[in-house]
Amino acid sequence: MVDLPGQYRKIKNEIDMAMNSVIESGAFINGPQVRSFRENLQSYLNAGHAVTCGNGTDALQIALMALDLEPGDEIITTPFTFIATVEAIALLGLRPVFADVCPRCCNLDAKAVEKAVTPKTRVILPVHLYGQCANMDGIMEIANRHHLYVVEDAAQSLGSEYTFENGLVKKSGTIGHIGCTSFFPSKNLGCFGDGGAMLTNNPDLASKMQAITHHGSRVKYYHDMVGVNSRLDTLQAAILDVKLKYLDRYNQARISAAGFYDEALAGIDGLITPERMSRSTHIFHAYTVRTRAGYRDRLRNFLSERGIPTMVYYPLPMHLQKGYSGYGYREGDFPVAEELCSTVLSLPMHTELKEDQLGHICTAVHDFFKNNTK
Repeated sequence: MVDLPGQYRKIKNEIDMAMNSVIESGAFINGPQVRSFRENLQSYLNAGHAVTCGNGTDALQIALMALDLEPGDEIITTPFTFIATVEAIALLGLRPVFADVCPRCCNLDAKAVEKAVTPKTRVILPVHLYGQCANMDGIMEIANRHHLYVVEDAAQSLGSEYTFENGLVKKSGTIGHIGCTSFFPSKNLGCFGDGGAMLTNNPDLASKMQAITHHGSRVKYYHDMVGVNSRLDTLQAAILDVKLKYLDRYNQARISAAGFYDEALAGIDGLITPERMSRSTHIFHAYTVRTRAGYRDRLRNFLSERGIPTMVYYPLPMHLQKGYSGYGYREGDFPVAEELCSTVLSLPMHTELKEDQLGHICTAVHDFFKNNTK
């Protein structure tokens, strides 16, 4: 699904030099490379502040901790996401309230979000799934009208741009009050371990999140609030600082691979290629197709037999997960998300894909549907 060694080999000298400089300095925690990466990330995203942390899940939790929410406050989010989105809500004693997603782009449906707002709602938490932004015109309008916070889960969309109806362009993660991202190795900007960041244009929120990452402390041994221990270590920051220079190139490689898929897979009866939203660029963290009902697992097995890996993001929606059954949701509550869970399939997508590999994958997909059409 990804070729991290291939990507590393192309910039090996730069990465090795960056890592060696950290090792030789011994500044493994909060070394100067952390500040350098943070400032370069801010500049790339045109964000007022970036606060780094240990991973993307921590980023979501820290962001919510900074908003002074109370147990039982409601957070509207998607049921079609990775567990971390909902996990961070549950860990803080907050209540996840789900809204269904759009069948074409798989992101939160703004009309469904509007219907989910109650007097207890405090935050809307959209997930920019697979590499493109949710409908942020609609979400921000709802948030502004109801005086709600917006926390973006931008773990899969770093580098994507959203163009508002008024022509304003913003990078994913810099649109709401706080944006959260992950630097997990397979992400579009990935390190060699875990890492994450929170983004905001609010200096007070930035200061508070920075303190939370250091046990709630702004001055060592003095703790103004309850915090956590969540830091991006210097080695990972040094690696990310190198790779950030290549992020646009990496994203373009993904976009090119997606274009190949689009053209080669067009017109297959029983297969739907990814939808592009008109207002968001799509940087293809994943290239996710949808199949006719009952075909997904058969296609996956067929490709596996030919040495082609695939992934299902995600096989079970959040409201039907056993660990989250106490919120009172039932099967059928979010039919679009549930249907997607049974029909989506992600094909290999990374920066090192070659045309012959893409051609082999697409030929196999064609062969399957040629032999399995009703």
